[in-house]
Amino acid sequence: MFFHLLTGVAGAVPWKYIVRRTLYCVPVYLGIVLLMMLALRVRDPVPAFMGKNATVEEIAQRRTEYGLDRPFFIQYGIFVGRILTMNFQQESWQQEGRTIGEILRGGLGPTLALTVPALFLTTIVSVSVALVSAWFRGRLPDRLLVISAVFGMSVSFLVYIIVGQYFLGFAIRGSTGAAPFAISGYESLQQTSFVEYATTKWPYYCLLPVMISVLVSMGYDTRFYRAVMVDESQRDYIVTARAKGASQPRIMFIHLLKNAMIPVITRVSISIPFLITGSFLLEMYFRIPGIGRALITAVFQADFPVVQAIAAVFAAVYLASNLLTDVLYAMVDPRVRLS
Repeated sequence: MFFHLLTGVAGAVPWKYIVRRTLYCVPVYLGIVLLMMLALRVRDPVPAFMGKNATVEEIAQRRTEYGLDRPFFIQYGIFVGRILTMNFQQESWQQEGRTIGEILRGGLGPTLALTVPALFLTTIVSVSVALVSAWFRGRLPDRLLVISAVFGMSVSFLVYIIVGQYFLGFAIRGSTGAAPFAISGYESLQQTSFVEYATTKWPYYCLLPVMISVLVSMGYDTRFYRAVMVDESQRDYIVTARAKGASQPRIMFIHLLKNAMIPVITRVSISIPFLITGSFLLEMYFRIPGIGRALITAVFQADFPVVQAIAAVFAAVYLASNLLTDVLYAMVDPRVRLS
């Protein structure tokens, strides 16, 4: 329903607006990469990688080998060139024989297997619950839903993970003695057929962390969407629709939801970067080999090129989510395109 309405209100794609916003993002991204590289070089990464027993000559040799003895802006230009050409063939310092590109490609699938379903389900469920809450505003169902949302957002992410792993990974056992969900590990799509992966492997390895992510996000999103829906329900066009005899479902799901698209789009777009960072905990505690787990592992191992590359990728994702917000704004409300 949500995406059907979004498609229905979308007009012609505003290409000029998209190009203008994209060009605006380019210097912003270059500035972010510049600051990120400066921050990572506040402390020389080579001694941290080689350890305290390394000699000055060995450190200098490694620094030359890795290209860190060059002037900073030359390093900056080389790294930006690699980003623009998607050339991540530089080898990891810790994982011998593996390039940064292989690490990114290997972690992309598991990360998307968590974040995409979590974002989709969180949006659908939160908007639906908010509509129901706004429909019964001030009555018992509304109060129960608000209390549930406040309770959900008051519980720590780690509590959800620990409780979920215990009760759905250890305590509940079927007739075969196996738990309904795995608490560790991951099986990729390349290791099985798509049908088997979607019906058995993905639910077993990923459904529990996705449900935890949805529960954590729902508390915040439901309260926000409810406030938007309640505010929209008091607008003049809603009063006019009721006066014309429109049914309550039509008012809520057609008139109200269509006009509430911009706040909903804002919330969804803002949630994307935080959803990815939230998956770090899930990937670590469930031992899912995603990009977040690769980043945390690289930080602990002082794997400098991997940390630098993944940080640049996450910065690009954050800017892309902001750009997507602007584009969807322009499609939903043509007034946004006016300069």
